[in-house]
Amino acid sequence: MTDEIPESERPSKTAVKKEMQVLQQLGEKLVKLSNNELAKITIHDEHLIEALSTARKLTSREALRRQLQYIGKLMRGIDLTEIEAGLAKREEGQREQAQQFHRLELLRDELAETGISAIEKALNLYPHGDRQRLRQLVMQIDKDAQAKKPPAAKRKLFQYLKELQAAKPADE
Repeated sequence: MTDEIPESERPSKTAVKKEMQVLQQLGEKLVKLSNNELAKITIHDEHLIEALSTARKLTSREALRRQLQYIGKLMRGIDLTEIEAGLAKREEGQREQAQQFHRLELLRDELAETGISAIEKALNLYPHGDRQRLRQLVMQIDKDAQAKKPPAAKRKLFQYLKELQAAKPADE
């Protein structure tokens, strides 16, 4: 009985429950990842890897809830810094991807609204772009708008801008 922690130094039940909920939520994030995303995160504990694999196969909500509790329990005994860093890196990548997507949408909208004059801006951003193709797409957007057609040319312009962004050299 001498190795027991005095009651005044033990965490409260509420604190323990909150910690378990945080660990279960972290485990739930791991379970929801695709195989490729999960493979990018460093997990050293074999029992945790097995528990995550099992949780991904479960279809019963109650069974999944219990498995997530078990995952949380396993995570209490391991160092989570690498797992948390891996998830943070993934989320940062998603945020950056969303920002790039938003910038492309803004450029597409600017091209659609101002027309030919905005092509120079697009070509400054993507010097490897085809001026003629941009010009044709912008003109088609105007024609579609005047004819009250669906914005197919706007979608084509966005796809072309995505292609240009993907082909953009790394040193630019």
